[in-house]
Amino acid sequence: MPINKILNNIQTLNNDDSEWLPISDLMSGLMILFLFIAISLIMQVRQTAEKYKDTQQAIYKALMQEFEKDLKHMGADIDQKTLTFVFNSPDILFEAGQSNIKPSYAKTLNDFFPRYIKVVNQYKDYIEEIRIEGHTSSDWKIGAGSDTAYFENMRLSQERTRAVLNYVYTIPQVSQYRPWIKENLAAVGLSSAKTIKDDQGREDKSQSKRVTFRIITNAGEQINQIAGEWQ
Repeated sequence: MPINKILNNIQTLNNDDSEWLPISDLMSGLMILFLFIAISLIMQVRQTAEKYKDTQQAIYKALMQEFEKDLKHMGADIDQKTLTFVFNSPDILFEAGQSNIKPSYAKTLNDFFPRYIKVVNQYKDYIEEIRIEGHTSSDWKIGAGSDTAYFENMRLSQERTRAVLNYVYTIPQVSQYRPWIKENLAAVGLSSAKTIKDDQGREDKSQSKRVTFRIITNAGEQINQIAGEWQ
């Protein structure tokens, strides 16, 4: 119940001025009230967080059940913590410096995306967004400075993710999901902002070139909604 409604319902004053509650008793009552509100809010937030933790685990298990046997030949992995499906074999994705999808990658997307969106659809009420994220290494043309390389790779990664989104959207088997896709899928180019490092902390330039599909749940939105109801 919103706090202002609770406070509006507190009727502690009597029409007889001689029967006013002592200020200390009134303050004690308010402290107990606020403590009750805080405990109730914490419990609701905790329950929501646990619910979404269970949902995230369920999504991961569903993805693994669908794709586990195919991950190797797809050149892919699934990150359990971030619910990210990672295509990390750069040789099958794009030509160097290009955004045109290679035939081998198109074949993989034809197999992957209809199955992926079917799994995701089962949990759509818990999903805020799916981000198709493009990543590059920090390299660019020989002689290019680091700033030039960063922004050229930003452009390239954005072009690649848009190409992937456009391609998967047009796959005939996903036509029924297109309204949801338009509202919930985003193409994001990240350049070399999140390169992959080896055990020595050095950039793995090959593995840094990747395309990922990352599921973002709406847990934060639900928690903010709970907090708003108490204001």
